[in-house]
Amino acid sequence: MSAAPIERLRAIMARLRDPDGGCPWDVQQSFASIAPYTIEEAYEVADAIDRGDRADLREELGDLLLQVVFHARMAEEEGSFAFDDVVEGICDKMVRRHPHVFGDAVVADAAAQTRAWEEHKRREKQGQADRSALAGVAAGLPEWMRALKLQKRAAAVGFEWPDVQPVLDKLHEEVEEVRAEFAHGADPARLLDEIGDVLFVAVNLARHAGVDPSTALRHANAKFERRFRAMEQSAPASHGVTLAELDLAAQSRLWDAAKQDEPGR
Repeated sequence: MSAAPIERLRAIMARLRDPDGGCPWDVQQSFASIAPYTIEEAYEVADAIDRGDRADLREELGDLLLQVVFHARMAEEEGSFAFDDVVEGICDKMVRRHPHVFGDAVVADAAAQTRAWEEHKRREKQGQADRSALAGVAAGLPEWMRALKLQKRAAAVGFEWPDVQPVLDKLHEEVEEVRAEFAHGADPARLLDEIGDVLFVAVNLARHAGVDPSTALRHANAKFERRFRAMEQSAPASHGVTLAELDLAAQSRLWDAAKQDEPGR
């Protein structure tokens, strides 16, 4: 009988990491060197989902699973933990944090479950030295994600605007502070601080609107790329030159045309 797929993958990783005949690249990797690939693969999973490409999603999920196996193998080699420990740990956590499924607790809806989940997390960290509501928000997260998590933690203890209007007002205030900084000399340190405030409030606005900031920015990036590529294609046809040879006014007209040509407008 052939090995289960996950056991085959673990065996492949063990072979790749074998100092005696394994892959030199895989052998020399560490947790730190692999971490960026882990983050990249998670984003590629999100991209496949966004594009609705199920075949690509299957492949990207495999790449992401490989990252888990890779990290677990390195931990096993140093005697820290093994893949089975990772699986057991997440199984225990899922059962523990879903007493309404695996026990007798009752939750009214998804929102109530989210609150219960956060309460379980809070109780689990009671024995930790850092008792802050913000404890455990990893510093290695993408900063937009860290901002979102910090805001959610603060909101869980009541530090929260009641609705979206104060957030919009705050965003306007922060943009005006950036404008004022440019008017008074544009000090780089001050701009770093003020623009950071704008971005932080923008994440808060997305949260209040029920919009995932990453998805919103990914859509904005895709829209910009789509329109810019259309401009590049239109320039030679309409002006006989490349986009770079046109002045800003002409480029802006091509941008407006690209917007108008999009489906649904």
